[in-house]
Order: sequence, then structure tokens, then C-alpha cells
Amino acid sequence: MEEYVTDALVLTKAPMGERDGRYTLFAERFGKLAAKVKSSRAITSKLAGHLEPGSFVTVRFLDMGSFQVVDALKSGKADIAPADLARLRDLLPDLQAEPDLWQLLVRGAFSWNGVLRTLGWDPRGACCALCGRSAEYFSGARQEFFCGSCVLKMGGNRVSYIKVEP
Repeated sequence: MEEYVTDALVLTKAPMGERDGRYTLFAERFGKLAAKVKSSRAITSKLAGHLEPGSFVTVRFLDMGSFQVVDALKSGKADIAPADLARLRDLLPDLQAEPDLWQLLVRGAFSWNGVLRTLGWDPRGACCALCGRSAEYFSGARQEFFCGSCVLKMGGNRVSYIKVEP
């Protein structure tokens, strides 16, 4: 059993059982990780207020084959919409540190163009994967850019795509 302390951004939370929670964190040292928090949904929980999505926290967790948060202290709040935090969770690989992305988020410079550029998908000059026109959307699931017309033709919901600026 290993113990770690790192700064992190809380991306999402979900109920787990009757009183526990499952949190997805983007940690400075570890990248994206999912961790259990015991009794986070209990009325007397001292951690729940610190672990709200969008919170920057210093977190202490144990690696026991799976991760468990044992302590957290909120240090700030990111100005990122909850839906964008969930998209970021879906886009990031597990346990892969992204120091440039961490710095972008800490500076409060969140933009999808900046995030995608940092992760290697530069939207500047990107073309639609289907028709070659200027891209307006990025699909994290397919890791491709698309124009608005092709997104509609594919029967996709524009909400499930990331809007980019050409």
C-alpha cells in the first residue's frame, strides 16, 4: 500500500453505494485517476465540501490496487463548466501526467482550443475528416475533427462534440 500527496482538479463525482463516492481527479503528478471516497455522502462528511467538481485540491490518497482518497483540502476553484469537466474526463487517458495541461488549468486559461492543442490535436487549420472543409467540432470518441454539416449527416448530437474555433 502506497500513500501519495498531490495537487489535483476534481473533474467529476458519482455516488457509489449508499454513502461512498467515486471521484475522477486530474492530478498534477499522475494525470487522470478515479478514486473512492468513503462516507463522502454522509451528512457528517468532512471531505465532501472540498471535493466538488471544479475544485483545486491538495489530496492524499492510498493505492491499494485501487485508489482511495483519505484527505483533501480545497485551495481554489476553476472557472470551468461541469459539462466541460466531464468532457475533459472522457478525453484524458488514465494515469498519464500532462504537465502542460496542468499549467494551462492552474493559470485559469481553459479553452478547448488550448486543451486540444496541448494534448496534440491542434484545431488551427484542422479539416473535417469526412469532407475536408474547415473543422468546427472535435470528437473525443473518434479523435477526429468534423464540420457542422458532417456532424448532422452522421446523425450526431452537437452537444456530444467539442466546439472549436478555426
